[in-house]
Amino acid sequence: MKTEHNLIRSITYPAAATALLLLIPFIAMQFTAEVAWTLSDFIIAGILLFGTGLTYTFITGKSKNFAYRIAIGFALFSGLLLIWVNTAVGLIGSESNEFNLLYSFVIFTGLIGAFLSKFKPRGLMFTLFSMAGIQAVLSTIALMTGMSQLAGSSVIEILTVNGFFFTLFVIAGLLFRNAAEESSYQS
Repeated sequence: MKTEHNLIRSITYPAAATALLLLIPFIAMQFTAEVAWTLSDFIIAGILLFGTGLTYTFITGKSKNFAYRIAIGFALFSGLLLIWVNTAVGLIGSESNEFNLLYSFVIFTGLIGAFLSKFKPRGLMFTLFSMAGIQAVLSTIALMTGMSQLAGSSVIEILTVNGFFFTLFVIAGLLFRNAAEESSYQS
């Protein structure tokens, strides 16, 4: 009975948070033409938000390590933001630029690394640093192949946007390093 209650609560919190966050663009659409979401926008956003919240809940459910919980939240937020920005407007040029599909390697690296490390802080630290590295490599490739001239993104825009995500992934990696140190002190 207690397990069933925990499962319902684990699903309810992300679902409620998702609904509240989706209310923001829905209400904004009532007052301005600047926000024009389609049904598919709401569905995709709902899947991303709910999936991220549910993932956080299940990964951190039994962890008492506060630093680990913060690191998981920051890493998931960073990945969600990368997906959101890339699908909404694209990191290189517009969202329709095929080069932007390569950023899925950053997310796949995170997924594969998380499962290979069994969600342990030290392994996740290396995973997030790898994600930052792939982000840097992709921005370098974009610059070296002249994407700044072809895609409509300037060199500064490419460096700024990719540098932002690189920084998020490095910070998440450092948070996992801190979580690994905290868990070694607790053992």
